[in-house]
Amino acid sequence: MTQLIDRQDHTHVFRLHKDRVYYMSEHLLKKAECVARKNLICCGTQFGKFTHTKKFRLTITCLDYLARLARYKVWVKSNGEQSFLYGNHIVKAHLRRMTEDTPQNAGVVIFSEGDVPLGFGAAARTTDGCRTAGTEQIVVYHQADIGEYLREEADLV
Repeated sequence: MTQLIDRQDHTHVFRLHKDRVYYMSEHLLKKAECVARKNLICCGTQFGKFTHTKKFRLTITCLDYLARLARYKVWVKSNGEQSFLYGNHIVKAHLRRMTEDTPQNAGVVIFSEGDVPLGFGAAARTTDGCRTAGTEQIVVYHQADIGEYLREEADLV
C-alpha cells in the first residue's frame, strides 16, 4: 500500500464512492471535486468494491498495479491460459512455474508465458506442495481474470 500512495511523481490516494474503492492522484481528486457526487460515475482506477455483506473484493481493473508490485507470481502454460480466462482454477498440468517459497492461501498474480498479466487468485498449495501434487490437483484458486471485462461488462462501472 505504501508503494502505491507514496510515489515519486505525485501523491496518490484511495477514495470510496458508492461502495467502490478508487485509486487516483491528488491532482485528479481535486478536479473531481468540481462534480457533484450524485453525478460522478467514477474517478480513477477502481481497485475493488464492497459486497452487500460489507466484505471487500478486489476487481480485475487493479491488475496492472498488482502485477507490478506482486510478491508471489505464477506462470501458466499456453494450453492453460484459455481455461483460466474462462474462470476455472489452475491445475498442476497447466502450471509453468511459480515463485519460490509461495505460502498456501497467499495472493498470487497469474501471468502467461510471455509475461502478460492474466489475473489473480490464491495459492491452493505451497511451492513444495505443488511439486508433489498430481497433474489434476488445483494449485491456484481463481479470483479474477481479464476475461471479466467481457463477462461482467455492466458490473465493472
